[in-house]
Amino acid sequence: MRIEIHRERCIGAGMCVLTAPDLFDQSEDDGCVVLLNPEPAPDRHEAAKQAESLCPSGTIEVVPDED
Repeated sequence: MRIEIHRERCIGAGMCVLTAPDLFDQSEDDGCVVLLNPEPAPDRHEAAKQAESLCPSGTIEVVPDED
């Protein structure tokens, strides 16, 4: 899987950082999401999906691998 962000949608709520601080951060300039790891290890997939579901602005998109 991979993570994509749509930064223009971000409202800086910070739910992603609270849920998966190893995958996401917030910019000190504008508070918007910064993607730290676009291709997380399998043990972090669930955290990425949770961050996607908790994001109030739909900024995070988890894209499954194509088999």
